[in-house]
Amino acid sequence: MNQIKLLLLSIAIFFCGLQAAFSQCSICTKTASQLGEGPAHSLNTGILYLMFMPLAIMAYIGFKWWKKEKQIMKGE
Repeated sequence: MNQIKLLLLSIAIFFCGLQAAFSQCSICTKTASQLGEGPAHSLNTGILYLMFMPLAIMAYIGFKWWKKEKQIMKGE
């Protein structure tokens, strides 16, 4: 039960921080300011999408490693 609460808390913190993650490097900021409001928002969304995929893969690998370690510790 505690693991579920921890997982839900982690997800909630992630989504709260997602709103603050709409930042760009200086080159992207200059490009987005020249594009206008609509394309700039799409550029921000694309940057966040590209950022999320490696983090999701690392989280999956970490979770699988944690589960395997937990099984090894129970076996001892």
